[in-house]
Amino acid sequence: MAEITAKLVKDLRDKTGAGMMDCKKALAESDGDMTKAMEWLRQKGIATAEKKAGRTAAEGSIGSYIHTGARVGVLVEVNCETDFVARGDLFQELVRNVAMQIAACPGVDYVSTDEIPQAVVEREKAIEMGRDDLAGKKEAMKEKIVEGRIAKRLKELALLEQPFIRDNSLTVGEMVKQAAGKTGENIQVRRFTRFTLGEGITVEKADFAAEVAAMTQSA
Repeated sequence: MAEITAKLVKDLRDKTGAGMMDCKKALAESDGDMTKAMEWLRQKGIATAEKKAGRTAAEGSIGSYIHTGARVGVLVEVNCETDFVARGDLFQELVRNVAMQIAACPGVDYVSTDEIPQAVVEREKAIEMGRDDLAGKKEAMKEKIVEGRIAKRLKELALLEQPFIRDNSLTVGEMVKQAAGKTGENIQVRRFTRFTLGEGITVEKADFAAEVAAMTQSA
């Protein structure tokens, strides 16, 4: 068995932010392999978070992010169980990361796939069923293909299903669960709003050539 040195433990802690004892145990379970130890900590955090998912999370923080150039802004509410955790650096960093993720994903409209209205699901299904590449296929086969495509499409609309912009090996949902595992509390992304400068405003483009011609004719 590999020797678990203090430096190895510190290196793992620096990489993951996990507690010293958890890092030591992870290395022991992974025979000193840093990559396996990081995966062990990741799995432990997710498992711990899932056990706490049913607990009430009414505290938390409303975070904001304004992208460079001030053309995209985000407000997001992330909940936890206590004000103590809400004020901590780990939780605040999570809130900021989630807000940045939302700004980077203009096609995401819902927190999770569970929130997507049935009307949206039916609309997407109708679009997929009408695609040319399904013409001539048996109905059962079409249903199976569309089911797979719909599942993929719904994930594209859900924030928690997106690859984390700072670490594509994690989804946003897994990142949140890791934070929950580290804090020992239930953490949930509740809602968000994205603002895009000028969105929804119709801008009339002036036809300067036509204006000049009109002025010339009236002169």
